[in-house]
Amino acid sequence: MPRPLADLPKAHLHLHFTGSMRHSTLLELAREQGLHLPDALEKDWPPRLRATDERGWFRFQRLYDTARSVLRRPDDVYRLLREAAEDEVAEGSGWLEIQVDPSGYAHRFGGLTATLELFLDAARKAADAAGTGMALIVAANRVRHPLDAKTLARLAAQYAEHGVVGFGLSNDERRGRARDFDGAFRIAKRAGLLLVPHGGELNGPVSVAECVDDLGADRVGHGVRAAESARLLDRLADRQITCEVCPSSNVGLGVVERAADVPLRAMFDAGVPIALGADDPLLFGSRLLAQYELARSVYGFSDQELAELARQSIRSSAAPEARRKELLIGIDRWLATPEPHETP
Repeated sequence: MPRPLADLPKAHLHLHFTGSMRHSTLLELAREQGLHLPDALEKDWPPRLRATDERGWFRFQRLYDTARSVLRRPDDVYRLLREAAEDEVAEGSGWLEIQVDPSGYAHRFGGLTATLELFLDAARKAADAAGTGMALIVAANRVRHPLDAKTLARLAAQYAEHGVVGFGLSNDERRGRARDFDGAFRIAKRAGLLLVPHGGELNGPVSVAECVDDLGADRVGHGVRAAESARLLDRLADRQITCEVCPSSNVGLGVVERAADVPLRAMFDAGVPIALGADDPLLFGSRLLAQYELARSVYGFSDQELAELARQSIRSSAAPEARRKELLIGIDRWLATPEPHETP
């Protein structure tokens, strides 16, 4: 029997707030509110998605909006983050950076600032209760105006010392180029935040290059399409820019046909730092641990390589130095533990 991957300390750097919700919690909250869920979120869950065309992406967003609609009370926010922290601990994650666009909830919780403060308080309490570390990444939306992104960047900057560690950019790459948001990312950079835009998921290597060249990305959300350019892979490796690779999400959205088609091995072997992520477990049906299991079973990663993946996730995080050291020591202990053997 191989070493249990749930015992391998790791950091989770690519998880969206709404998408982190437990499926059981979605069903329970919807029943409480008398909300009818589409079959794709109930009896046919996890949904069959293919977002490489406009109709597929629209359907994905509609399902996401439906899930967001059940989070109506502050107590729902506290519950979601408490359960997310518990799930992370169960899978060996000792540090979580959860990404949120407070604009999607501002009308419900008293405006942008009040919403972010609610999320930050909920994250602190969830982390304390679960015994893990948690911080927020404020994410702008590519399909909205760049001025909206600047507003969010200024908000994130105000809380840079109070639980916000990064600034991101998400949604459909085909509808908003990274370079259009450079002003917002300059604001975030001046505040000392990690710059973590999405790129190289629905669009190709150029999308990743824009994140690096125009936004100064410290990490790239997804980034898998960078594997289509050997020169770009070399640049990412030389500059040690981490790609947050989410294999199950790539399959779920039709970026690739099969998990085996995700170029995780090629990127790792090229020296690109990798942080495995689950993206939106609510819609893709699997969490962080399943991504490490894929690395072992599909991509052929040895335990030494799995340990290095975990190290890269921790080194690429904004975790405090003491927590980093604790997690890295835990990885060494995991490797030093003999593999368990089945009892005859």
